[in-house]
Amino acid sequence: MMWQKEAGGQCLWEQGSFSTVCSMPGALPLCITSFKLAVEQLQSHPEAQEALGPPLNIHYLKLIDRENFVDIVDAKLKIPVSGSKSEGLLYVHSSRGGPFQRWHLDEVFLELKDGQQIPVFKLSGENGDEVKKE
Repeated sequence: MMWQKEAGGQCLWEQGSFSTVCSMPGALPLCITSFKLAVEQLQSHPEAQEALGPPLNIHYLKLIDRENFVDIVDAKLKIPVSGSKSEGLLYVHSSRGGPFQRWHLDEVFLELKDGQQIPVFKLSGENGDEVKKE
């Protein structure tokens, strides 16, 4: 089975055995939601856009990578991205309070191939009600 999502004519992810990582109930919506929200944060972040250079390219998300995982309350994704100036990885951390609660983004940061890290998004506040765009 192949999962793909198109944005601007580009394939955002491909996975032959999606169930390997996203086998828990509710994990598929998390993967899709976290991926989409993280990419939206990246697209609206001027410093990250400048560092990568236009146009922004989102590459295949390899869900079988050990750094991409989902458990009952925590999920992490590593999304390869590139632009005309540089390339890197968009790291995404999402969580939820329990098995039947909503997932939300906790943190998103861009790590460029030269090692530079650019904070893109960080959830602040104990209730998870304050959102800070880095």
